Amino acid sequence: MKQNKISILFLALALIGLVSCDNAKSNEESTDAVSTESESKVAPSVVLNANLASEEELTQIGLTADMIQQVMENRPFITMNDFDALVPADMNKEELYKSIFVPFNLNTTAEGDFKMIPGVGDKMAHEFEEYRPYTSIAQFRREIGKYVDDAEVKRYENYVFVPVELNSASEDDIKALPGLSDKMVHEFLEYRPYDNMDRFYKEIGKYVDEKELDRLARLVYINN
Repeated sequence: MKQNKISILFLALALIGLVSCDNAKSNEESTDAVSTESESKVAPSVVLNANLASEEELTQIGLTADMIQQVMENRPFITMNDFDALVPADMNKEELYKSIFVPFNLNTTAEGDFKMIPGVGDKMAHEFEEYRPYTSIAQFRREIGKYVDDAEVKRYENYVFVPVELNSASEDDIKALPGLSDKMVHEFLEYRPYDNMDRFYKEIGKYVDEKELDRLARLVYINN
């Protein structure tokens, strides 16, 4: 009888050991899966607008004095392609563009160019193009939110914009444009209705210099 009890005890211990091993393996696999998923996304960070960043900010992200000078002299960059042309071929663009970018116009950018956005591959570049024309940034959030979580959609918004129709866009849509202060949003609204872009240049030109006016003009349009 005593021998039987000892055998049962050893069997129970063995079973406990097997269960523990299975749980450890399962936890390890789960951790690996989460790690892999995390590595597939680019960590969220502040993305500077190459048209607006100060010299100090450009220095902080590691740009050389020579490149900073080129950035300051050549902006505003009308498209990201213009900025990209200034970046030396031997520089790690994937890493650089996590920190600085010129937002893409969602309705006019070539599908292949979207892949300049860190973490955007063939599939996502196709989805960006697939839902054109975008009438608002809210539409972009809704459509692309089918494929990635809210945090990733928010990260993408550092890299893209939807141009707005000056006379009909909501205040929220205007606020979503890259690099607009609350004061400038107010001025955009203040001068409605705009008969043409000449009126836009005349009125908004009271508050910004010619270079900034050119930058702002690419963010808007007027339906005739």
